Amino acid sequence: MSPIRDAVTFQPVSEARLHLSPGYLAIAPISAVLDTLTLLGVRQHIALLLGIIVVYVGIRIWRRRTASVSAPTASRWRRSAPVRETVYALFLLLAIVAVYAVGALVPRPMAALALTPADLYLSVDFHAHTRYSHDGLAGWEPEDVRAWERSAGVDVVYIADHRTVQGAELGIANNPPQAGLGTMILQGIELGWRGEHVNVLGAERVYKGLTTPGLRDVDEQSLALASLLASREPIVIGTIPGHPERFVPATGPGTAGVRAIEIVDGAPRGLDQSRLQRSRIAKLADSLGLALVTGSDNHGWGRTMPAWTLLRLPGWRGMNTDSLAYAIDRTLRIGPGATRVVERRVAGEVNGSNALELALTLPLVTWRMLTTLSGDERVAWIVWTWAVVLLARLVAHRRGRRATVV
Repeated sequence: MSPIRDAVTFQPVSEARLHLSPGYLAIAPISAVLDTLTLLGVRQHIALLLGIIVVYVGIRIWRRRTASVSAPTASRWRRSAPVRETVYALFLLLAIVAVYAVGALVPRPMAALALTPADLYLSVDFHAHTRYSHDGLAGWEPEDVRAWERSAGVDVVYIADHRTVQGAELGIANNPPQAGLGTMILQGIELGWRGEHVNVLGAERVYKGLTTPGLRDVDEQSLALASLLASREPIVIGTIPGHPERFVPATGPGTAGVRAIEIVDGAPRGLDQSRLQRSRIAKLADSLGLALVTGSDNHGWGRTMPAWTLLRLPGWRGMNTDSLAYAIDRTLRIGPGATRVVERRVAGEVNGSNALELALTLPLVTWRMLTTLSGDERVAWIVWTWAVVLLARLVAHRRGRRATVV
Protein backbone atom coordinates (compact mmCIF):
# COMPACT_ATOMS: atom_id res chain seq x y z
CA MET A 1 0.00 0.00 0.00
CA SER A 2 1.06 3.58 -0.55
CA PRO A 3 2.45 5.09 2.67
CA ILE A 4 0.50 8.33 2.03
CA ARG A 5 -3.06 9.11 1.04
CA ASP A 6 -5.68 11.87 0.86
CA ALA A 7 -6.84 12.46 4.44
CA VAL A 8 -10.46 13.13 3.39
CA THR A 9 -11.17 10.74 0.53
CA PHE A 10 -8.59 8.09 1.58
CA GLN A 11 -7.57 7.86 -2.08
CA PRO A 12 -4.01 7.91 -3.55
CA VAL A 13 -2.43 11.29 -4.19
CA SER A 14 -0.99 11.47 -7.71
CA GLU A 15 0.89 14.74 -7.20
CA ALA A 16 2.76 13.58 -4.10
CA ARG A 17 5.05 10.77 -3.03
CA LEU A 18 7.09 9.94 0.05
CA HIS A 19 10.82 10.50 -0.47
CA LEU A 20 13.22 8.45 1.65
CA SER A 21 16.82 9.62 1.87
CA PRO A 22 19.81 7.23 1.83
CA GLY A 23 20.24 7.86 5.55
CA TYR A 24 16.62 6.90 6.22
CA LEU A 25 16.99 3.72 4.16
CA ALA A 26 20.28 2.80 5.84
CA ILE A 27 18.42 2.33 9.12
CA ALA A 28 15.11 1.36 7.49
CA PRO A 29 13.81 -1.00 10.24
CA ILE A 30 14.55 1.59 12.93
CA SER A 31 13.05 4.39 10.84
CA ALA A 32 9.85 2.46 10.13
CA VAL A 33 9.29 1.40 13.74
CA LEU A 34 9.93 4.86 15.20
CA ASP A 35 7.80 6.56 12.53
CA THR A 36 4.95 4.16 13.26
CA LEU A 37 5.16 4.79 17.01
CA THR A 38 5.15 8.55 16.46
CA LEU A 39 2.02 8.34 14.31
CA LEU A 40 -0.06 6.56 16.96
CA GLY A 41 -2.73 8.30 19.00
CA VAL A 42 -2.98 8.09 22.79
CA ARG A 43 -5.47 5.20 22.75
CA GLN A 44 -3.30 3.27 20.31
CA HIS A 45 -0.20 3.80 22.46
CA ILE A 46 -2.03 2.37 25.47
CA ALA A 47 -3.40 -0.56 23.45
CA LEU A 48 0.02 -1.23 21.92
CA LEU A 49 1.75 -1.34 25.31
CA LEU A 50 -0.93 -3.61 26.72
CA GLY A 51 -0.51 -5.88 23.70
CA ILE A 52 3.25 -6.04 24.24
CA ILE A 53 2.70 -6.94 27.90
CA VAL A 54 0.24 -9.69 26.98
CA VAL A 55 2.68 -11.16 24.44
CA TYR A 56 5.53 -10.93 26.94
CA VAL A 57 3.55 -12.70 29.67
CA GLY A 58 2.52 -15.40 27.21
CA ILE A 59 6.14 -15.99 26.18
CA ARG A 60 7.33 -16.15 29.77
CA ILE A 61 4.59 -18.65 30.73
CA TRP A 62 5.41 -20.78 27.69
CA ARG A 63 9.14 -20.69 28.53
CA ARG A 64 8.46 -21.70 32.13
CA ARG A 65 6.33 -24.64 31.07
CA THR A 66 8.69 -25.88 28.39
CA ALA A 67 11.93 -25.31 30.30
CA SER A 68 13.82 -28.55 30.65
CA VAL A 69 15.43 -28.78 34.07
CA SER A 70 16.79 -31.80 35.85
CA ALA A 71 15.27 -32.96 39.12
CA PRO A 72 18.24 -31.82 41.30
CA THR A 73 17.96 -28.26 39.97
CA ALA A 74 14.16 -28.06 39.85
CA SER A 75 13.80 -26.64 43.35
CA ARG A 76 16.56 -24.12 42.75
CA TRP A 77 14.84 -23.15 39.47
CA ARG A 78 11.58 -22.54 41.35
CA ARG A 79 13.29 -20.51 44.09
CA SER A 80 15.05 -18.21 41.62
CA ALA A 81 12.04 -17.80 39.32
CA PRO A 82 10.53 -14.69 41.02
CA VAL A 83 13.86 -12.85 40.95
CA ARG A 84 14.54 -13.87 37.37
CA GLU A 85 11.04 -12.83 36.18
CA THR A 86 11.38 -9.50 37.96
CA VAL A 87 14.68 -8.86 36.20
CA TYR A 88 13.19 -9.79 32.82
CA ALA A 89 10.18 -7.53 33.43
CA LEU A 90 12.50 -4.64 34.30
CA PHE A 91 14.46 -5.24 31.09
CA LEU A 92 11.21 -5.06 29.11
CA LEU A 93 10.24 -1.81 30.83
CA LEU A 94 13.66 -0.29 30.17
CA ALA A 95 13.50 -1.38 26.53
CA ILE A 96 10.11 0.30 26.07
CA VAL A 97 11.28 3.52 27.74
CA ALA A 98 14.47 3.50 25.65
CA VAL A 99 12.60 3.06 22.36
CA TYR A 100 10.18 5.88 23.13
CA ALA A 101 13.01 8.13 24.31
CA VAL A 102 14.98 7.51 21.11
CA GLY A 103 11.90 8.22 19.00
CA ALA A 104 11.20 11.47 20.83
CA LEU A 105 14.69 12.88 21.37
CA VAL A 106 17.33 11.39 19.07
CA PRO A 107 17.84 13.11 15.68
CA ARG A 108 17.44 10.81 12.68
CA PRO A 109 16.63 11.09 8.96
CA MET A 110 13.01 11.93 8.17
CA ALA A 111 10.60 10.83 5.45
CA ALA A 112 9.80 13.83 3.25
CA LEU A 113 6.94 14.69 0.92
CA ALA A 114 7.94 15.29 -2.70
CA LEU A 115 5.49 17.14 -4.97
CA THR A 116 5.10 17.12 -8.75
CA PRO A 117 5.26 19.66 -10.25
CA ALA A 118 7.22 21.28 -7.45
CA ASP A 119 6.78 24.83 -8.80
CA LEU A 120 2.97 24.56 -8.73
CA TYR A 121 2.17 22.88 -5.42
CA LEU A 122 3.15 24.21 -2.03
CA SER A 123 3.24 22.17 1.21
CA VAL A 124 2.40 23.96 4.45
CA ASP A 125 2.46 23.18 8.17
CA PHE A 126 0.06 25.59 9.90
CA HIS A 127 0.93 24.75 13.50
CA ALA A 128 4.42 24.50 15.00
CA HIS A 129 6.05 25.71 18.21
CA THR A 130 9.46 26.78 19.51
CA ARG A 131 11.05 26.97 22.94
CA TYR A 132 9.28 30.30 23.41
CA SER A 133 6.06 28.39 24.06
CA HIS A 134 5.71 27.31 27.68
CA ASP A 135 5.48 23.67 26.56
CA GLY A 136 8.23 23.78 23.92
CA LEU A 137 11.39 21.70 24.19
CA ALA A 138 14.22 23.61 25.84
CA GLY A 139 16.63 24.82 23.18
CA TRP A 140 14.13 24.28 20.32
CA GLU A 141 14.97 27.38 18.28
CA PRO A 142 13.21 28.73 15.16
CA GLU A 143 16.08 27.47 13.01
CA ASP A 144 15.59 24.00 14.48
CA VAL A 145 11.95 24.23 13.39
CA ARG A 146 13.03 25.27 9.90
CA ALA A 147 15.48 22.37 9.60
CA TRP A 148 12.88 19.89 10.93
CA GLU A 149 10.26 21.08 8.45
CA ARG A 150 12.72 21.09 5.55
CA SER A 151 13.62 17.48 6.36
CA ALA A 152 9.90 16.63 6.15
CA GLY A 153 9.49 18.28 2.74
CA VAL A 154 7.57 21.31 4.06
CA ASP A 155 7.89 24.55 2.10
CA VAL A 156 6.18 26.88 4.59
CA VAL A 157 5.68 26.57 8.36
CA TYR A 158 3.67 28.87 10.61
CA ILE A 159 5.22 29.22 14.06
CA ALA A 160 2.21 29.65 16.35
CA ASP A 161 3.58 29.83 19.86
CA HIS A 162 1.49 30.40 22.97
CA ARG A 163 1.36 34.01 24.21
CA THR A 164 4.35 35.16 22.16
CA VAL A 165 5.46 35.82 18.59
CA GLN A 166 9.17 36.05 19.39
CA GLY A 167 9.99 32.68 17.83
CA ALA A 168 8.14 33.54 14.63
CA GLU A 169 9.80 36.96 14.37
CA LEU A 170 13.27 35.46 14.80
CA GLY A 171 12.50 32.84 12.16
CA ILE A 172 11.18 35.38 9.65
CA ALA A 173 14.33 37.47 10.09
CA ASN A 174 16.34 34.55 8.65
CA ASN A 175 13.95 33.70 5.81
CA PRO A 176 15.51 33.35 2.34
CA PRO A 177 14.71 36.22 -0.05
CA GLN A 178 12.52 33.92 -2.15
CA ALA A 179 10.39 30.96 -1.09
CA GLY A 180 11.99 28.61 -3.58
CA LEU A 181 15.38 28.93 -1.87
CA GLY A 182 14.43 27.23 1.38
CA THR A 183 11.69 26.58 3.92
CA MET A 184 9.92 29.82 4.87
CA ILE A 185 8.75 30.65 8.38
CA LEU A 186 5.56 32.69 8.69
CA GLN A 187 3.97 34.21 11.77
CA GLY A 188 0.97 33.10 13.77
CA ILE A 189 -0.05 32.76 17.38
CA GLU A 190 -2.11 30.22 19.33
CA LEU A 191 -4.87 31.83 21.37
CA GLY A 192 -7.92 30.93 23.38
CA TRP A 193 -11.37 31.80 22.05
CA ARG A 194 -14.47 30.90 24.01
CA GLY A 195 -12.73 27.97 25.65
CA GLU A 196 -11.15 26.57 22.47
CA HIS A 197 -7.71 26.96 20.91
CA VAL A 198 -7.30 28.75 17.60
CA ASN A 199 -4.34 29.93 15.54
CA VAL A 200 -4.46 33.43 14.09
CA LEU A 201 -2.23 33.85 11.05
CA GLY A 202 -0.32 37.11 10.71
CA ALA A 203 -1.17 38.24 14.25
CA GLU A 204 1.11 41.02 15.54
CA ARG A 205 2.65 41.34 12.06
CA VAL A 206 -0.09 42.05 9.54
CA TYR A 207 -2.84 42.48 12.15
CA LYS A 208 -2.11 44.35 15.37
CA GLY A 209 -4.15 44.30 18.55
CA LEU A 210 -6.23 41.16 17.89
CA THR A 211 -5.45 39.75 21.34
CA THR A 212 -6.21 40.54 24.94
CA PRO A 213 -3.33 41.88 27.08
CA GLY A 214 -0.68 39.23 27.53
CA LEU A 215 -1.45 37.64 24.14
CA ARG A 216 -3.58 35.00 25.79
CA ASP A 217 -7.01 35.19 24.12
CA VAL A 218 -8.72 36.62 21.06
CA ASP A 219 -10.10 40.14 21.48
CA GLU A 220 -13.45 39.64 19.75
CA GLN A 221 -14.13 43.34 19.17
CA SER A 222 -10.71 43.91 17.61
CA LEU A 223 -11.10 40.82 15.43
CA ALA A 224 -14.52 42.03 14.24
CA LEU A 225 -13.11 45.46 13.33
CA ALA A 226 -10.12 43.91 11.51
CA SER A 227 -12.50 41.68 9.55
CA LEU A 228 -14.67 44.51 8.16
CA LEU A 229 -12.51 44.83 5.05
CA ALA A 230 -13.64 42.05 2.72
CA SER A 231 -10.89 39.79 1.35
CA ARG A 232 -8.53 41.02 4.05
CA GLU A 233 -10.09 39.33 7.07
CA PRO A 234 -7.62 37.68 9.47
CA ILE A 235 -7.40 33.91 8.98
CA VAL A 236 -8.41 32.09 12.15
CA ILE A 237 -7.78 28.31 12.24
CA GLY A 238 -9.63 26.05 14.65
CA THR A 239 -7.22 23.52 16.17
CA ILE A 240 -7.66 20.12 17.72
CA PRO A 241 -7.85 18.45 20.19
CA GLY A 242 -10.94 20.39 21.10
CA HIS A 243 -14.63 20.78 20.33
CA PRO A 244 -15.01 21.76 16.65
CA GLU A 245 -18.74 22.42 17.05
CA ARG A 246 -17.90 25.29 19.44
CA PHE A 247 -15.79 27.19 16.91
CA VAL A 248 -17.27 30.50 15.79
CA PRO A 249 -17.27 30.33 11.97
CA ALA A 250 -17.02 33.29 9.65
CA THR A 251 -20.34 33.79 7.85
CA GLY A 252 -19.03 35.44 4.72
CA PRO A 253 -16.84 38.30 3.46
CA GLY A 254 -16.36 41.06 5.99
CA THR A 255 -17.19 38.86 9.00
CA ALA A 256 -15.01 37.60 11.81
CA GLY A 257 -14.59 33.94 12.66
CA VAL A 258 -12.86 30.66 11.96
CA ARG A 259 -12.06 30.19 8.25
CA ALA A 260 -10.10 26.91 8.42
CA ILE A 261 -9.99 23.87 10.66
CA GLU A 262 -7.37 21.23 11.38
CA ILE A 263 -8.37 17.80 10.14
CA VAL A 264 -5.03 16.32 11.26
CA ASP A 265 -3.04 17.47 14.28
CA GLY A 266 0.28 15.82 15.09
CA ALA A 267 -0.04 15.75 18.90
CA PRO A 268 -0.99 12.28 20.23
CA ARG A 269 -4.37 13.55 21.49
CA GLY A 270 -4.86 15.42 18.25
CA LEU A 271 -4.15 12.29 16.22
CA ASP A 272 -6.71 10.43 18.32
CA GLN A 273 -9.45 12.97 17.71
CA SER A 274 -8.66 13.55 14.05
CA ARG A 275 -9.06 9.82 13.40
CA LEU A 276 -12.09 9.22 15.59
CA GLN A 277 -13.92 12.26 14.20
CA ARG A 278 -12.52 12.43 10.65
CA SER A 279 -15.89 12.29 8.86
CA ARG A 280 -17.47 14.62 11.38
CA ILE A 281 -14.78 17.27 10.97
CA ALA A 282 -14.90 17.02 7.17
CA LYS A 283 -18.69 17.41 7.11
CA LEU A 284 -18.54 20.31 9.56
CA ALA A 285 -15.94 22.08 7.40
CA ASP A 286 -18.04 21.57 4.29
CA SER A 287 -21.24 22.84 5.91
CA LEU A 288 -19.57 25.92 7.42
CA GLY A 289 -17.40 26.72 4.38
CA LEU A 290 -14.06 26.08 6.13
CA ALA A 291 -10.78 25.10 4.50
CA LEU A 292 -9.14 21.91 5.78
CA VAL A 293 -5.56 22.19 7.01
CA THR A 294 -3.01 20.26 9.05
CA GLY A 295 -0.59 21.07 11.83
CA SER A 296 2.34 19.06 13.10
CA ASP A 297 1.81 20.73 16.51
CA ASN A 298 5.49 19.95 16.96
CA HIS A 299 7.11 21.23 20.15
CA GLY A 300 10.53 19.74 19.44
CA TRP A 301 9.75 16.05 19.97
CA GLY A 302 9.98 13.30 17.39
CA ARG A 303 11.11 13.12 13.77
CA THR A 304 7.93 12.22 11.88
CA MET A 305 5.54 14.48 9.97
CA PRO A 306 1.99 13.08 10.18
CA ALA A 307 0.41 15.15 7.40
CA TRP A 308 0.89 18.01 4.95
CA THR A 309 -1.44 20.72 3.60
CA LEU A 310 -1.10 21.18 -0.15
CA LEU A 311 -1.96 24.48 -1.83
CA ARG A 312 -1.97 25.17 -5.55
CA LEU A 313 -0.04 28.43 -5.88
CA PRO A 314 1.57 29.04 -9.28
CA GLY A 315 4.75 31.09 -8.98
CA TRP A 316 5.11 30.66 -5.26
CA ARG A 317 8.84 30.02 -5.51
CA GLY A 318 9.50 33.64 -6.47
CA MET A 319 7.52 35.16 -3.58
CA ASN A 320 9.02 36.82 -0.52
CA THR A 321 7.75 36.43 3.05
CA ASP A 322 4.86 38.90 2.98
CA SER A 323 3.64 38.16 -0.55
CA LEU A 324 3.63 34.43 0.24
CA ALA A 325 1.66 34.99 3.46
CA TYR A 326 -0.86 37.11 1.52
CA ALA A 327 -1.24 34.43 -1.19
CA ILE A 328 -1.84 31.70 1.40
CA ASP A 329 -4.43 33.83 3.24
CA ARG A 330 -6.23 34.53 -0.03
CA THR A 331 -6.32 30.81 -0.87
CA LEU A 332 -7.69 29.80 2.54
CA ARG A 333 -10.54 32.33 2.24
CA ILE A 334 -11.89 30.27 -0.67
CA GLY A 335 -12.97 27.66 1.87
CA PRO A 336 -13.72 24.00 1.00
CA GLY A 337 -11.61 22.71 -1.86
CA ALA A 338 -8.90 25.34 -1.40
CA THR A 339 -6.49 22.79 0.03
CA ARG A 340 -5.66 19.13 -0.17
CA VAL A 341 -4.53 17.23 2.91
CA VAL A 342 -2.05 14.37 2.57
CA GLU A 343 -1.36 12.11 5.55
CA ARG A 344 0.86 9.19 6.50
CA ARG A 345 -1.03 5.91 6.55
CA VAL A 346 -1.27 3.99 9.82
CA ALA A 347 -3.56 1.23 11.12
CA GLY A 348 -6.80 2.15 12.85
CA GLU A 349 -7.19 5.46 11.04
CA VAL A 350 -10.70 5.35 9.54
CA ASN A 351 -12.98 6.72 12.29
CA GLY A 352 -11.19 4.17 14.49
CA SER A 353 -13.78 3.62 17.21
CA ASN A 354 -13.96 -0.15 16.69
CA ALA A 355 -13.17 -1.80 20.03
CA LEU A 356 -11.87 -4.99 18.41
CA GLU A 357 -9.59 -3.01 16.12
CA LEU A 358 -8.22 -1.13 19.13
CA ALA A 359 -7.65 -4.38 21.03
CA LEU A 360 -5.69 -5.74 18.05
CA THR A 361 -3.52 -2.63 17.72
CA LEU A 362 -0.21 -4.51 18.03
CA PRO A 363 -0.72 -6.94 15.10
CA LEU A 364 -2.65 -4.44 12.96
CA VAL A 365 -0.10 -1.66 13.36
CA THR A 366 2.75 -4.06 12.64
CA TRP A 367 1.01 -5.40 9.55
CA ARG A 368 0.19 -1.93 8.20
CA MET A 369 3.79 -0.83 8.75
CA LEU A 370 5.06 -3.78 6.72
CA THR A 371 2.53 -3.34 3.91
CA THR A 372 3.52 0.30 3.35
CA LEU A 373 7.25 -0.36 2.97
CA SER A 374 8.76 0.70 -0.35
CA GLY A 375 10.88 -1.64 -2.46
CA ASP A 376 14.07 -0.01 -1.23
CA GLU A 377 12.95 -0.38 2.38
CA ARG A 378 12.22 -4.08 1.86
CA VAL A 379 15.73 -4.62 0.54
CA ALA A 380 17.14 -2.81 3.58
CA TRP A 381 14.99 -4.97 5.91
CA ILE A 382 16.33 -8.15 4.26
CA VAL A 383 19.92 -6.94 4.61
CA TRP A 384 19.36 -6.10 8.29
CA THR A 385 17.69 -9.47 8.89
CA TRP A 386 20.62 -11.37 7.43
CA ALA A 387 23.07 -9.21 9.37
CA VAL A 388 21.30 -9.96 12.67
CA VAL A 389 21.09 -13.70 11.88
CA LEU A 390 24.77 -13.92 10.93
CA LEU A 391 25.78 -11.97 14.04
CA ALA A 392 23.71 -14.30 16.23
CA ARG A 393 25.29 -17.35 14.55
CA LEU A 394 28.77 -15.90 15.07
CA VAL A 395 28.11 -15.22 18.77
CA ALA A 396 26.68 -18.73 19.24
CA HIS A 397 29.67 -20.26 17.45
CA ARG A 398 32.16 -18.42 19.66
CA ARG A 399 30.30 -19.45 22.80
CA GLY A 400 30.36 -23.04 21.62
CA ARG A 401 34.13 -22.93 21.07
CA ARG A 402 34.69 -21.47 24.55
CA ALA A 403 32.51 -24.18 26.11
CA THR A 404 34.47 -26.87 24.22
CA VAL A 405 37.78 -25.45 25.46
CA VAL A 406 36.55 -25.38 29.05
